[in-house]
Amino acid sequence: MGVVTPFPGRTAPLQVGFDRAELGRILDLYGRMVAAGHWRDYAIDLGTEAAVFACFRRAAERPEFRIEKRPSLRNRQGMWALFGEGGMVLKRGHELGPVLAPVERRLMKLVD
Repeated sequence: MGVVTPFPGRTAPLQVGFDRAELGRILDLYGRMVAAGHWRDYAIDLGTEAAVFACFRRAAERPEFRIEKRPSLRNRQGMWALFGEGGMVLKRGHELGPVLAPVERRLMKLVD
């Protein structure tokens, strides 16, 4: 068999991104929030340190929520973070599901 030799000097990835399952979960939540009338627009920023999914009520405003994936914090408080409109961290965690829970709670309604 052949031997795979890595390129020298390239240890870190050039860009952080969402994998298919993560993006599917985020876009599912986004679609439900759009159907409920809460959100109208979104933006994705894929950088070298973090990947960010921002949700907007209107396109001309600041994002209502930002979902951030920062792999450098994986071994500390968790690579997932949910930021509010003012920039405060609302939730941090090692898994995406519990971090999205405060947003999903907004969709729950009491049925008589």
